[in-house]
Amino acid sequence: MKFNGKKQGGAAAAGLSSGAQASPCAACKLLRRKCAAGDCVFAPHFPPDDPSKFANVHKVFGASNVNKMLQEVPEQQRGDAVSSMVYEANARVRDPVYGCVGAISCLQQQIDTLQTQLAVAQAQVLHLRVHIAATAGQALCASSCGSPMTSKITMSQQMIKPSSNMSMIVEQGSLGDMTWSC
Repeated sequence: MKFNGKKQGGAAAAGLSSGAQASPCAACKLLRRKCAAGDCVFAPHFPPDDPSKFANVHKVFGASNVNKMLQEVPEQQRGDAVSSMVYEANARVRDPVYGCVGAISCLQQQIDTLQTQLAVAQAQVLHLRVHIAATAGQALCASSCGSPMTSKITMSQQMIKPSSNMSMIVEQGSLGDMTWSC
């Protein structure tokens, strides 16, 4: 390996002197440039032990664009910006067409499925409460022989008023097979 016109080997070729410099950050290592830890905008966010973190970000956004974005963000918010870029880049690598939008769409489908299941469960609870109240009303009327039946039924119906946020009742047979994956 040549360094300043002279052939070097071992630790000197890796940029290590007798003072034992720290290894370059993952960004500088991938870009094959010298990393000055104090001046490098990438060093605090892309440690040398996790090179794939920067590799995906570089593949999706490009090193120059990442550098520009980090320069524009205040220093205390750069960590959040880097984690957002890493998340977007990893999502884009997994799904090149949809990226994060595909993940969001999948989560939205899961929310819709869960809301439907919740509506079914609420309808079943309401049905069971009405059934129990009707059964209890008939039992009260049978045990009190002298009381009018209508007053007992209205008392039991007042105890089980349906909640006002129940806007629809879904038939369980019409839902089909619900799955969790998108």
